[in-house]
Amino acid sequence: MSVTGQSLEDAILGLLDRRAPDASVCPSEVARAVHGSADEGWRELMEPVRRAAARLAAEGRVEITQHGSPVDPDRARGPVRIRRST
Repeated sequence: MSVTGQSLEDAILGLLDRRAPDASVCPSEVARAVHGSADEGWRELMEPVRRAAARLAAEGRVEITQHGSPVDPDRARGPVRIRRST
């Protein structure tokens, strides 16, 4: 599978679709799902996943959160979660 921005966005939305409406996902879950291998190569996808989540947030489809509160993806530092927009 070729990893594109669209495939990352699809993976984010797909993981959220399989969760409860108020659930969130970690960018590392998305990276691991897309990478699909047991090696550490998923780590290289972390920034692309965060960028894909930021694009979805700009479209109003998801929110990027820290400690349960929405944050600006451009200013977020450290661990974030991705959830459906409320």
